[in-house]
Amino acid sequence: MATKYIWEFGSLIFIILGTVHLVYTFFTNKFSSKNEKAITEMKSSNPILTNETTLWKAWIGFNASHSIGAIFFGVINIYILQNFNVTLEDYPFFYILNISIVGFYLWLANKYWFRIPFWGILLTLFCYFFVIIMTLLN
Repeated sequence: MATKYIWEFGSLIFIILGTVHLVYTFFTNKFSSKNEKAITEMKSSNPILTNETTLWKAWIGFNASHSIGAIFFGVINIYILQNFNVTLEDYPFFYILNISIVGFYLWLANKYWFRIPFWGILLTLFCYFFVIIMTLLN
């Protein structure tokens, strides 16, 4: 039973990171460039793909969708664990998929982001691995 709460704690980290990211995207300038010229250029530049948006709008949209994805990931994990009897023995795909997703987020954080999301995601991965190890040992 404790392992369920550890998994949920790891999932809660994703909800928190995603929520903070969403707030930063729409209500602060934390994801803006310190270079005003870069912002001006992004607002007046279209991607090669289409003229229907600008790089700036795409940047905001990508950040927002990334935030919602992290929030959804955390919420769906908690929901599934609270409402269904999902065990490693019965549903290994659930656990493997989650470890894979968190592992990919960790790789992204290490390669492209900064240390706060990296450490939060790493903590989630530790929680998930701990649950799997404890389940396999029992």
